[in-house]
Amino acid sequence: MVRNLIAYLESVKARDPAPRSLAEIMLYPGVWSLAFHRVAHRLYRARLFFLARAVNHIARFLTGNDIHPGARIGKRFFIDHGFTVIGETAEIGDDVTLYQNVTLGGTDPANGIAGKRHPTLADGVIVGSGAQVLGPVNVGARARVGANAVVTKDVPEGATMVGIPARQMLVDVTAYQRDFMPYGTPCSDCFDPEKQKLETLQCEVEQLQKRLAELMAERQRPLVPDEDSLFEERGRA
Repeated sequence: MVRNLIAYLESVKARDPAPRSLAEIMLYPGVWSLAFHRVAHRLYRARLFFLARAVNHIARFLTGNDIHPGARIGKRFFIDHGFTVIGETAEIGDDVTLYQNVTLGGTDPANGIAGKRHPTLADGVIVGSGAQVLGPVNVGARARVGANAVVTKDVPEGATMVGIPARQMLVDVTAYQRDFMPYGTPCSDCFDPEKQKLETLQCEVEQLQKRLAELMAERQRPLVPDEDSLFEERGRA
């Protein structure tokens, strides 16, 4: 158990450059939120719903994070800072990171029948501060949701989503291949993939025009025979 705790604290330290020691991380509200949720979730699965809610209420009072006891959370989950809300049917994979003021919210079924109402986050997902992921959507592995984005549709694996409503954007591949980037997601200046595609085509057209001009200049250049060819012609004469 101690080994698992140390491994978890080290995973948090790898994602947060602020703490100077593992002991300092023990004071993080996100760490305490997860610890309380483990207890509440076990009570919830044992159908001790009132006790589960009581633990959840205490956790919310102490940490500012509201995680429903029914939510399923994987390994090495980390909430940086607090004031996060996670709904009952939410499912979270391993190594997921949420920043402050994130909501994994649900939808009210029109037929009144309860079911899957909250998001599913795959392994390695990062959700920026203030983002809202709403409804029974699937967020693919290693996807990133930018700050204040509102996600209402499925997110492909490895995608980066920004805006309201959230849309996919292009990312600098060399920077994206890094294991983890605290507090930031590299991106281009243009958020619209269609506009970026147009800019790429315009760049290719400019290169083709430049190459065509070079070929036309070579064609118009007068042909000057070299010395070897002159000597050969004189020898034949």
